[in-house]
Amino acid sequence: MNRVLILRPEPAAGRTAAKAAALGLDVRVHPLFAPRPFAWTPPPASQFDALLLTSAHGVRLAGPGLTAYRGLPTYAVGEATAQALRDADFADVVAGAGDGSAIASRAAADGHRRLLHLGGTTVAPMAAAIDVTRVAVYSMIALPPDPALVADAAPGSVLLVHSPRAGERLAARILPDGRAALHIVAISPAALAACGAGWASGQAAARPVDDEMLALAARLCE
Repeated sequence: MNRVLILRPEPAAGRTAAKAAALGLDVRVHPLFAPRPFAWTPPPASQFDALLLTSAHGVRLAGPGLTAYRGLPTYAVGEATAQALRDADFADVVAGAGDGSAIASRAAADGHRRLLHLGGTTVAPMAAAIDVTRVAVYSMIALPPDPALVADAAPGSVLLVHSPRAGERLAARILPDGRAALHIVAISPAALAACGAGWASGQAAARPVDDEMLALAARLCE
């Protein structure tokens, strides 16, 4: 059976690994980045009529400033982010299965016009008919190169790439002459493009969610 390598940061990497193991896949976890808190000044909640978080990292690392927005309608990308918000005592949380643009559009459709997005220092472009104020509350720190990543990338392995930055980092770790027997499954076309060329195959999930990525990986492992 082909091996699946998970490159996303913890604790999300552990959740993906558990899902992959439940599918009977041979899993290795090699995070390329680790999230760290980023100093920020909470803008007044009165300036906004809704809150958006695109990662559970934002909930975990925003610190006490996050509590100022508990009274706002809140939107989350993914059920894991939504659950993290509920665990932080946010009562009115809408979870979206798409990307940031999709959930921002949902907020606009619900009548909101001033959205506060608490996220990382690097964020994907967001297209929506709504005024979005982005505030960074965490950053992703590149981890030192791990020789075990290359050692575990046996021929036929499938590498799961959850962001364009991870694709860039992977391309720097596995050079073109080591890619021909490895497969890429990416969360988006942008993440796939960031991996560069020369892989045995490359696919982007139809929707930017773990289940779609793992379904593609499972087919490659059959």
